[in-house]
Order: sequence, then C-alpha cells, then structure tokens
Amino acid sequence: MDRLTKEQRHRNMAAIRGKDTKPEILVRKFLFSRGFRYRLNHPRLPGHPDLVLRKYRTVIFVNGCFWHGHENCKYFRLPKTNIDFWSN
Repeated sequence: MDRLTKEQRHRNMAAIRGKDTKPEILVRKFLFSRGFRYRLNHPRLPGHPDLVLRKYRTVIFVNGCFWHGHENCKYFRLPKTNIDFWSN
C-alpha cells in the first residue's frame, strides 16, 4: 500500500509538471537557436503535441523515460518500491 495519505499523494502528483519540463525546454532552445519557430502545446491537434512547427507541418512530442519506458532506453528504471504496481 501507499505510504502517503491520499492528501499527500494528491499534492505530490499535482506538483508533477506536464509542460515546460527540462527536456522540453532544451529542445525548444535548440530549435529556436537554429531559427525554427513553433507553437506550444496545441490543444486542437490529436495528442496535444509539445511543439508544432506549422511552416513544416510537423509536430514534436518530448516523451520522458520514466513514464514511457522506451525499449532499450538506458535511463529507464522501474521504481524499487511498490514493484507489483509498476510492473503491470
């Protein structure tokens, strides 16, 4: 079971950002420095892409290793607590 109360867990989960994460900002700075202009988190497109390059009709999703666990990703690690929950 969870070691935190429902209220504590709610506070922790609410603090996890869905926008302006460090990897996303790094990608944005790189693109901007190369002259690319983009829109952020476009709500009308399927999946709400992180970046939209309208001129090139291209979208970019910046997916984190923790939540997505990409195959052969050297950064992904299952948490050591609550193993049954995370392995399903």
